[in-house]
Amino acid sequence: MMSGSSVIGLFFGSFNPVHVGHMVMANYFVTTAAMDQVWFVVSPHNPLKELHQLASESHRLEMVRIAIDDDPRFRAVDIEFRMPKPSYTIDTLMRLQEKYANRKFALIMGGDNLAVFHKWKNPEAILEQFRVYVYQRPGVDGGYYANHPSIVQVSPPQMAISSSYIRQGIAAGHDMRHTMPRGVGEYITVNNLFKPRTV
Repeated sequence: MMSGSSVIGLFFGSFNPVHVGHMVMANYFVTTAAMDQVWFVVSPHNPLKELHQLASESHRLEMVRIAIDDDPRFRAVDIEFRMPKPSYTIDTLMRLQEKYANRKFALIMGGDNLAVFHKWKNPEAILEQFRVYVYQRPGVDGGYYANHPSIVQVSPPQMAISSSYIRQGIAAGHDMRHTMPRGVGEYITVNNLFKPRTV
């Protein structure tokens, strides 16, 4: 198990699109959780999601890059794009640890994910080798692993905003620019993303 020294926080997600809530969360972890950086690990297409609702991997990665701009505390990571599908968090963690052997990584997840963590692939292996920072969700019980010594429960500020809310607004023709970091809304407009399908 890692010591209390600074680590790289891994923030997994579809980021479809990345929004200000993601950035507030990432900023919280680099400023209060002794993390050197937060890496946004952009996840590839989930076959359980409707494809027309999910922007391409390259678009989602580029939106994260626009969002983090030149802030050295953040990094966009596309490692799962080149891994077998579906990708499992334990496999991605091990791949990153192998690639960056001199780094220490920690996993960032929401309380909703912790509640179903026992269903993940090799959860014990994750907890044995990595610290897991869990941002609590209102009304969500942590589940089986809530009191595990590798779990660090935190209560960062949370915004009642989601990627699905933004997509719905864009599809309805609303101006959603201020729900996203500067430049992301413009990128979505230029690339005509999240518009309703036409038959």
